[in-house]
Amino acid sequence: MYIARLRDLREDHDLAQKQVASLLGIDQRVYSNYELGKRTLPLPHLVTLADHYRVSTDYLLGRTDDPHPYPAPKRK
Repeated sequence: MYIARLRDLREDHDLAQKQVASLLGIDQRVYSNYELGKRTLPLPHLVTLADHYRVSTDYLLGRTDDPHPYPAPKRK
């Protein structure tokens, strides 16, 4: 599920694969392989993309259709 969400979010934000790859510090070909499902998206990249697009990691993974990130935990 995250394969389609990665592409959709990137396109919704009018970004090229090269721009997202730069954000992640990787080559565009590596990022392309994430979108094609040829490589598994590493957890640190998942978190970076969720933060960048302001969605939850569960949304990126297809565990929910609600894109809103969870509220930050309250400090004691």
